[in-house]
Amino acid sequence: MEKSEKEIPVIYPEQYELFERGQLRGPISRRSFFKRMGAGMAAFVVVSDVLSAQAFKHLSPKEKALAEDTIASWIHIGADESITVYTGKVEVGQNIRTSLAQTVAEELSVPVKDITLIMGDTDSVPYDRGTFGSLTTPQMAPILRKAAASIREMMVELASKEWNLGKETSLHMEKGYIHHPSNGAKLSYAQLANGEKLFHKINNDAKTVPPKEWKIAGTSVPKVNGRDIITGRHQYVSDMSLPGMVYGKILRPPTYGATLENINTAKAEQVPGVKVVREKDFVGVTAPDSRTASMALAMIETEWKEMPQPSRNVLFSHLKEKGEKDESEREALLQAYSSAEDKLEQEFLIHYIAHVPLEPRAGIAKWEGDQLTVWTGTQRPFGVQEELQKTFNIPKDNIRVLMPDTGSGYGGKHTGEAGIEAARLSKAVGKPVKVNWTREEEFKWAYFRPAGVITVKSATRNGALAAWEFHNYNSGSAGLQTPYEAMEKHHKFHSSDSPLRQGSYRALASTANIFAIESQMHDMAVLNNTDPLEFRLRHLKDDRLTAVVKEAAKAFDWGKKKPTDHGYGIACGAVKGGFVATCAEVHVHPSSHEVKILRTVTAFECGAIINPRHLRSQVLGCVLQGLGGALFEAVDFRDGDILNPSLSAYRVPRFKDTPEMEIVLLDRKDLASSGAGEAPIVGIAPAIRNAIFDATGIKINQLPLLPSGVVPGMA
Repeated sequence: MEKSEKEIPVIYPEQYELFERGQLRGPISRRSFFKRMGAGMAAFVVVSDVLSAQAFKHLSPKEKALAEDTIASWIHIGADESITVYTGKVEVGQNIRTSLAQTVAEELSVPVKDITLIMGDTDSVPYDRGTFGSLTTPQMAPILRKAAASIREMMVELASKEWNLGKETSLHMEKGYIHHPSNGAKLSYAQLANGEKLFHKINNDAKTVPPKEWKIAGTSVPKVNGRDIITGRHQYVSDMSLPGMVYGKILRPPTYGATLENINTAKAEQVPGVKVVREKDFVGVTAPDSRTASMALAMIETEWKEMPQPSRNVLFSHLKEKGEKDESEREALLQAYSSAEDKLEQEFLIHYIAHVPLEPRAGIAKWEGDQLTVWTGTQRPFGVQEELQKTFNIPKDNIRVLMPDTGSGYGGKHTGEAGIEAARLSKAVGKPVKVNWTREEEFKWAYFRPAGVITVKSATRNGALAAWEFHNYNSGSAGLQTPYEAMEKHHKFHSSDSPLRQGSYRALASTANIFAIESQMHDMAVLNNTDPLEFRLRHLKDDRLTAVVKEAAKAFDWGKKKPTDHGYGIACGAVKGGFVATCAEVHVHPSSHEVKILRTVTAFECGAIINPRHLRSQVLGCVLQGLGGALFEAVDFRDGDILNPSLSAYRVPRFKDTPEMEIVLLDRKDLASSGAGEAPIVGIAPAIRNAIFDATGIKINQLPLLPSGVVPGMA
């Protein structure tokens, strides 16, 4: 993670994008992943660049030597018939705990309830760079599937030997048992493992169950810990408590970039039970309860030196002025553009938006000698471990990070601020410390989806795209390249100086870039007097993207006669193996010009579907979140101060904003399963924008589209 010269670091989203494209590689840590396993069997798999494990703790020297010849351990079958699966991925509401359990259960022919997943515990699971980029399903599921298939084939071979059967004999497996073909005998996996620790690399030739034959995967298995979530039994970090624990609060600067000049903590130190901690510019308090901690923090007297900062009113000119220059040769493109018939040049403005997770950041830290344990809600437990290592300059083996299933992240919880703050306070006061961020802290000091300026020039000759030039300033390179055919193309991402802290957000920059691409394509269709659906299909060569466009249009009944003051819009995109198309219908009131989103249809395809019900929920959640960014979400700021850091001032979608929503899922059992947590979000904003243009003839080339709820210039 790079830091800017400002006091508050900027997390550049393009770092994640480069990694996801395989263009960014860093040092791979080796990490211990499980404590003493007990009697049972473990399957091992080499996954080269993706995951890695350190020396295994609590193993004998002989076992450690065997383990160090492998990279990761995934599945353990205990003598008590338990099946435990280990993964560095974490659960933040996307329901991978269930879908990954389904993939293992399918290969082992056991019920999902028999599978226990250990996730996000740096002492127990293989090293993992983090849960982001919709990588869990396409990367982790195949690994676990192969590991489980290897176990299955190994068990079949052991059973055949036990019963003196030939290799050609087919054995039936059901509910964790292998059945004798004739005499009714059966053997469990645990019996066949025979209480031994069997260290094996994965058998890459092991045959996995093809999606067309799935019986457990591919079905709507209920969320495995859903009852605990609904009843409140599940403990989020903010719910947890440790013996002797105190509560911490951190002194924050009034604005971005402000530095502490003077401080007086005398009044706070007089409050019973309060301790003030100061380490250079880090200042915090601890108290027996959070209310007392907040009161003590408010009693600290400070003087700050504030630095001039760009405000929202100059944001876009600042981003373009500070943006990286383009020295590329574009002679052929310029020629194609100048000689074309119909030309269009537009600029699109993208505001910062906040992640607004249901659960703000929280962390608990406990020191035992030089051993540190931290509980925190993060998408990157090993990343937080590395941050803690740098903060305290201690070996990673001394640091354990645990991530209980967490209340959403949307790309906003890659970092571990609350856990680090709790650890600093805990070390200073010698007690376990909990730090819960307030909603205002989450708005002000977490990072935002990047703002950006996007410029697009395009032209057609004889109805076909002759030239396409696309520049993104600051918001990121994901989704930068158009999926449409053009004779000459040029795409460029320009890094810039961000006034606010920014970082990863659901679908990264694809939301902004696809908004600009799809808006431009709609406007080019209008310029060519061509139906927007027909214009897209004419220029699309990708069969999967074409398929979702056609399915969405069919379900929407595209082309039907529109009522007065209604408009239709369509948009599509491909993100991280997911393919989406969204249609929207809007009504614009003829006198008030208030916009009402009446109906949306979203068609989505991500290969073979593992859990239809939960995939539908993911798509629905994406579209609803995208609705907020499309219509009214925007961070307001002036001179480094966030002006709308509360849910009363920062507008998120409400029930009354929700249109009639239809979701069409394409199940491609002939294709590998891909992730679904990001792609469905990208179509809703441009579909609504294009529908408003269709209804009013007015182009709105910014996100959010309708901060006041009405068409700009017509209110």
